[in-house]
Amino acid sequence: MNNQVVIKNIDTVNEVEGYWSDEDFIQLLEKFNYPDGATAEKSSLPELLEMAISDYEPNEAAEIVLKYKLGDQLGDGQIEQIANNMLIDKVCEEYPVIGMQGTLFHVNQLLFKAYNGKFPNAKASVVHFSITPTDGEVQKLTAENVLKLLNNGLSDRNLIKRLFENQMSQNISFPEAEGIVWELTTADDINYNLVTSENWINKEDITEYEFESVLEEIEDEA
Repeated sequence: MNNQVVIKNIDTVNEVEGYWSDEDFIQLLEKFNYPDGATAEKSSLPELLEMAISDYEPNEAAEIVLKYKLGDQLGDGQIEQIANNMLIDKVCEEYPVIGMQGTLFHVNQLLFKAYNGKFPNAKASVVHFSITPTDGEVQKLTAENVLKLLNNGLSDRNLIKRLFENQMSQNISFPEAEGIVWELTTADDINYNLVTSENWINKEDITEYEFESVLEEIEDEA
C-alpha cells in the first residue's frame, strides 16, 4: 500500500510526561521510607520523591528504583551492576536488551532530576508525523509498520537503519521495533506521535520531511 508520509516536527525532551503515575510515586515513596505519600497532595508527589531519593547514595537509590521497575526481569546482581553503570554511562542507550531501554531511560531521568545532574542526562525524541494512504483505506499502524514507513525519510547514518537495514527496507518481520518505539499514539490513525530515544531518531537523522513510502505485507517466514 502506498502512503504519503509527512514528518511535522521532532521535539527533544528530558522526560516523557505522564510516564510515572501517582501510584508509582506513592509506591516509590514507601520504598524510600516516606510512608505518607498516600495522604499527600497529588501535585506534590514528584517533589516529595525527589527529596526522599536524595537522602540516599545515588547507586542505592538507583537500585531501589530499578528493582521497582525491573525486579521481575533482572536479578539482584544485574540490578546492582546497572545501578553502578548508570552513574557513568547512558545505560538506557547501550543496554543490549532493547525492550528495556525505554524503562531505563525513565529511571535514569528520575534520578538525574533528583540528584541535579549526578547521572548522565539522556534525551528522548517525540516525532510528530502523519501517514495517509494514497491507494487504500486508513488502518491502525503498529510500531513495526511506522518505522518501515519512516525509512525513506531517514539518513543512512541513522542508528536504526544501520543496525536493522534489512528489517527496515524489506518485507520481513521486525520484532525489535516494539522496543525501539516506547510510545505510539494516534487519535485518527493518520496523525501519530512516536516517542523513542534520541539515540534512535533525532533531528539530524531526518533527510526528507515529505515523501512516499510503501507498506508491504510481511512475508511468512515459517
